[in-house]
Amino acid sequence: MRKLCVPSFLIKEKRERMATQKKKSALKKQWPFFVMVLPGMLYLLINNYGPMCGLFIAFKQIDYSKGIWKSPWVGFKNFTYLFKTSAAFEITRNTILYNLAFIIVGTIMGIAVGIMLSELRSKAKTKFFQTVILLPFLLSWVICAYIGYAFLSKDTGLINGLLRGMGGTAVDWYNEPAKWPVILLLINLWKGLGYSSIIYMSSIIGIDRALYESAMVDGATKWKQICHITLPLLKPTIIMMTIMSIGRMFYSDFGLFYQMPMNSGTLFSTTQTIDTYVYRALMQQNDVGMSSAAGFYQSIVGFVLVLTANFIVRKTSPENAMF
Repeated sequence: MRKLCVPSFLIKEKRERMATQKKKSALKKQWPFFVMVLPGMLYLLINNYGPMCGLFIAFKQIDYSKGIWKSPWVGFKNFTYLFKTSAAFEITRNTILYNLAFIIVGTIMGIAVGIMLSELRSKAKTKFFQTVILLPFLLSWVICAYIGYAFLSKDTGLINGLLRGMGGTAVDWYNEPAKWPVILLLINLWKGLGYSSIIYMSSIIGIDRALYESAMVDGATKWKQICHITLPLLKPTIIMMTIMSIGRMFYSDFGLFYQMPMNSGTLFSTTQTIDTYVYRALMQQNDVGMSSAAGFYQSIVGFVLVLTANFIVRKTSPENAMF
């Protein structure tokens, strides 16, 4: 029998129609998920991307009598504010070193606590410890500042009360700048440890238990299981969290550095960061252009740091890069 020859363009059209039908069918099935995402997307656009329209304010000398649009254009003059000040080196050093310490110590302790939480077999105990460890993360920095004051007050503080009870001398913590790097590191760890440890614990729970069972059969100790199974499989999560933290290295936690030291002038040398310096300066000068320039500068530096960190990861471990 003679075979019918179907023109190639008809076959192509049929395939395109089938592909279109499949896409429409997939959209019909997934439309509830798009509806669920819509409120979050709207919030993101309004809260995160809407204010970006005001970036040009960083290049203007705002004159309230003329309005934003008619205010004079000053170019990069506002950016010199951060670099010409005598405290430029000090605030930059504090911002970078504190954030490096927070990243390193926070990552190590977050992984350690996450592993310990994942080893709990009782659901009741797991929920209890998760709640207790996450509670500080949910507290306002104002509340944390007064909790810290209850411990560090020279006259009524708990620590000085213990020192006096043991025959020691009370310490005026709010006039001892050398002690505050350690204090701020411990407070940041106390407040943020719950959030990071739960993220790492969730990743650990997702690891196939058969790997640990096989290791136990082969006689591997708990430490070897952690080193050869848990940590290697946590690598993507660690890299992602680190890259995100590096992106915010030029941002400091304003509440931590402003509220906790109780605005004590003697502590500025060790607690002053870019954010707190700009805020204090603006409270005196009321210069919107300078504040916008500082925020723009921090955003650009953070963006570059994220790209650089991701580039290094992509060169060394491509499968773990964010993009």
